[in-house]
Amino acid sequence: MKELAQLRKAAGHTQETFVDAFAEEAARLGTDATISVRQLRRWEREDPPPLPHPGQQVVLEAMFGVPLAEMGFDVPPHRLTVSAPISDPGEVRRRTFVADAGILAAEAIVPARPGPRFGSADVACLRVRLDGLYRTDHTVGSMPAMMQADRIEREITGALTAASYTSRIGRELQTMLAELHGHRAWYGYDGGRIGQGRAACMEALAAAQLVDDPLLQVSVLETLVLLAIKAERVWEAVSAVEHAYRLAVGAGAGHTVHLVIALRDANVATHAGDLSGARRALSRAVNHQGCADTDSEVPKWARFVGPFEVDYATAEMYVRAEQPKRAVPFLRAAVRAMSGDLARNSASYRVKLAQVLLEAGEVEEACAEMAAVLDACGSIASPRLLDRIRGFQRAVGGIDSAIARECGERMRGSVT
Repeated sequence: MKELAQLRKAAGHTQETFVDAFAEEAARLGTDATISVRQLRRWEREDPPPLPHPGQQVVLEAMFGVPLAEMGFDVPPHRLTVSAPISDPGEVRRRTFVADAGILAAEAIVPARPGPRFGSADVACLRVRLDGLYRTDHTVGSMPAMMQADRIEREITGALTAASYTSRIGRELQTMLAELHGHRAWYGYDGGRIGQGRAACMEALAAAQLVDDPLLQVSVLETLVLLAIKAERVWEAVSAVEHAYRLAVGAGAGHTVHLVIALRDANVATHAGDLSGARRALSRAVNHQGCADTDSEVPKWARFVGPFEVDYATAEMYVRAEQPKRAVPFLRAAVRAMSGDLARNSASYRVKLAQVLLEAGEVEEACAEMAAVLDACGSIASPRLLDRIRGFQRAVGGIDSAIARECGERMRGSVT
């Protein structure tokens, strides 16, 4: 039956995805109706096809926006959908349609837009570029990544606004837009633009909710934690951690996702001076890290995490407790374990190590670490990294020693 098959294909469904969509629509309508792929094939292949029962008719008409008869079925008179106002007091009528229902259906399924068709190949190209933002950010910093993100966002929103696409393609575009806002949230954090970062988080969360992707929401919430801490909104950071835990449990997330959340939990507790809470969160992080290799699938946004993140968070706890000497071995381990692909994070970790070594009285080693950072980070455009370097510059300027003075001189010539 070509009419039904054409309607299904125009809506962007395979026979398998249509069966799933049918079940979702029936649930929304509160109708006890189901179909199988085998039954759908009979409807589309046999002539005449078997007539759907009344419950199935309700769902099919709701999905396509046309009467059952216009789907190619031979419908008896008492089952025909009429075209009359449903508020007519003379009789109770079934769901009605406008007279030219065929035109209505075509417009509802594939909106008439002036732009070109946007298909799977176009989405795949955008996906490669979107995923490439991680590498740009990690290797040369958030500023170049932000410029790339601007271009990608214009293409995604342009396609959503003007192109013609199936519902599946539209959902993928909206998912990518949610991810892009998540990237922007991180760039706001890295660039010290906390208000912009929080605004991007709100957009990302709304977009992730609309496509019903709980793990994508978790990825945004973990960035929101960092932004909320910077904004001194500890209550918001606590709520973000709690909500992330709920979403992760509900989605059946693996250990790696739970490891990221536990680390953000430790960040909040450390910032608040709750060192007992930080130790508990870090204990959970260690347990999840030990089981992370059992995860069958890890979201792209969580793949950065590893033992070095746990060591770094542990060092942060000791720094907060004013025990820099105890923090040093954890920072050294984190720096050694950092992947060479994470150039920005590696430089940031080494600056932190240099700062803590300075606080621990290890001036010579601190200056050696900073010299290594200056040698390696010339091409990295990260405002947060630059702020850390300037912080070390101020600290070393207050130390009266030849090594400290030499380090300070070099920094004055390197840091602008």
